[in-house]
Amino acid sequence: MSTENEGTEVPPAPSAPPVPVDTPAASAPDAPAPAAPPMSAGQSGAAAPAAASGEQAAGQAPAAAQSPAAPAPSAPAPSAPDPYAHTAAHVGAGQTTAGQVPAGHASSGHAPAGSGSGAWPPPPPPAVPTYAQGGGSGSGWGASWTAEQPAAPKPGGRRGGLVAAVIAAALVAGGVGGGLGFWAADRSEDSGTDSTTVSASDSPADLKREPGSVAAIANKALPSVVTIEAQSGSGEGGTGTGFVYDKQGHIMTNNHVVASAAQGGKLSATFSNGKKYDAEVVGRAEGYDVAVIKLKSKPANLNPIALADSDKVAVGDSTIAIGAPFGLSNTVTTGIVSAKNRPVTSSDGGSSKSSYMSALQTDASINPGNSGGPLLDARGAVIGINSAIKPADSGGLGGGAQSGSIGLGFAIPVNQAKNVAQQLIKTGEATYPVIGASVSLGEASNGATISDRAAGGSGAAVEPGGPAAKAGLKSGDVIKKLDDMVIDSGPTLIGQIWTHKPGDTVKITYERDGKERTADVTLGARKGDS
Repeated sequence: MSTENEGTEVPPAPSAPPVPVDTPAASAPDAPAPAAPPMSAGQSGAAAPAAASGEQAAGQAPAAAQSPAAPAPSAPAPSAPDPYAHTAAHVGAGQTTAGQVPAGHASSGHAPAGSGSGAWPPPPPPAVPTYAQGGGSGSGWGASWTAEQPAAPKPGGRRGGLVAAVIAAALVAGGVGGGLGFWAADRSEDSGTDSTTVSASDSPADLKREPGSVAAIANKALPSVVTIEAQSGSGEGGTGTGFVYDKQGHIMTNNHVVASAAQGGKLSATFSNGKKYDAEVVGRAEGYDVAVIKLKSKPANLNPIALADSDKVAVGDSTIAIGAPFGLSNTVTTGIVSAKNRPVTSSDGGSSKSSYMSALQTDASINPGNSGGPLLDARGAVIGINSAIKPADSGGLGGGAQSGSIGLGFAIPVNQAKNVAQQLIKTGEATYPVIGASVSLGEASNGATISDRAAGGSGAAVEPGGPAAKAGLKSGDVIKKLDDMVIDSGPTLIGQIWTHKPGDTVKITYERDGKERTADVTLGARKGDS
């Protein structure tokens, strides 16, 4: 999206200044009429008075030559403000001439207003353009109009001159009234005294950007969030998000964000200031959908984001998500924790293996490209890694393949992600806790049923000598609870088991032959994603 800056063209300076219309011909030598100044777009109104004045002056030359000088009045005429100077200056600045009574009279053939040699009061001075230069004496731009006028003619005895003076006085009075009206209206608009708009204060206190506000949290966290570009050896790839995990240059993100670049591809991380750094994969856990990458050359001011205790999160807590939805880097959205321990199975479609999580659910807007970004609490600490969304059934934006947020986003709890990240940094692979039994992964609502056969269709569903076998579990048993968490399906059971560590003891409630039983199971370990 781009914008075009449309400037306003500056009009060229006129070739010569305007001259007074009614300069008495008897006191000044004849001179050719000056050329009208050139006009640019938006200034057609400025030329009309000048053209009319030129026509009037040309038509009055013979009358001035035939009539003797008019007698001067016995007392000076009362001075009146010049209505033309302000009005014409606005016209010269690109205003229209609507409502300018003096200009209208001048162009309507009212020659008596300025005709007759030595008429009193003298005709109004020409307007000085707003772009006029100078301002002293002489005939240059901005020179005084009265300084250029010849001396008033001596008194005479012709009655026609008095009549002309009376008519001129009436017209000038009318012009003063119209000019003053226009001037007053213009001043009212410029001064804004009648405006009802209210200006907001720009002080930080009024803007309420104190610590804890969304603006303050975003301002602090954004420099530690990166946009990740991953590209496979064949050139395919995508965009995701990550955040600074430690001062050594480790970045935490989702596995599905960097999977395409894991085998000989290219990785880069771009910070909010636009600086881009090459990176490499340190380790990734497909089942957890967690990965750690490292900057090959880290900046000196690397600042990790604080990690919260996700076990203490409560439904209704405020959340802030930062990421690059659809490639729009440094996007900040807000919401709340909508639910906890939400069983989620996700896959990016490029692998036969899925990831399982007991997720934090949020209504903060999360879209493709937010994956791997931080989900923050009201203090700005990380409570989860944004990983998955529930898309609308109607399809993607504008009928496309990718769906957008409908307010159902899911994040990996940071306690689990931190545990996995530490393993990846230390050994390059993660260890999964297991019960040593295969369960059905189909949708169910009454529990997780232990299968008849192991995953892949061969071997026993319950591993001989494994944790489940030691606890007395058998094929066909339906697991209903793990500790206090209700289990409604196989994926839910896996997600809950993976919130623990190998060696932890959990209480399993199961049903066999219509009877409910319990068993304590000490979790075993499986290394890697194989």
